[in-house]
Amino acid sequence: MAEPEFTATGVRIEHGLRSLTRAGQVQIRDGRLTLLTSYGSEIDSAPVHLVRAGKPWFAGRDGALATVNGTRYLLTPGESDRASAPAPGTSGRPWVRKFLDAVRTAGGRAART
Repeated sequence: MAEPEFTATGVRIEHGLRSLTRAGQVQIRDGRLTLLTSYGSEIDSAPVHLVRAGKPWFAGRDGALATVNGTRYLLTPGESDRASAPAPGTSGRPWVRKFLDAVRTAGGRAART
């Protein structure tokens, strides 16, 4: 099995106003995006070329919005990622930029940061 192109742990995953997990995992591996609960159960997954991702206006700099199989998920990094400040002259947190770059690189549709 190939190494994942992107992995983030401790991610809060929400759908609408409902929190699905407070310490989930986001993986991009072998051209597929997978959202997992803190217990490792799959929430949703899809080939990356069918995923849309971007930064929502309502989440500030900390979150990313991913549309997987027509379902919109708000992804917010854990406290350790949130504590890291953005590089001077850039917008957004490193986690969000890395996630959007990984989606774009793997063939998905990601908004420019």
